[in-house]
Amino acid sequence: MIWQDVLISITNIIFSAALIPQIYYGHKQKIGAIQLQTSIPTFLGLYAIAFAFFTLHLYLSTILSIVAGTLWFILFMQRLVYAKEKISENKNEVI
Repeated sequence: MIWQDVLISITNIIFSAALIPQIYYGHKQKIGAIQLQTSIPTFLGLYAIAFAFFTLHLYLSTILSIVAGTLWFILFMQRLVYAKEKISENKNEVI
């Protein structure tokens, strides 16, 4: 294993660990706090980086970039799902 793979992997673990509280908070509060303009390019970019790592045979970095991309995809999905639920709740309110 080369040192670059280890360094990239450690960094991806830190970034992924930092996202877990945000995902939990979004689920608990039923809010999608991350804007689509942030989450879409981030998860797509991380998947593209994972592909590049794979072609360079940096397999640990590939796996952890996919994990980080998936966490960002979850934030993207929270934004979509919870925004729809909020719209539904607003339509059902009695004035």
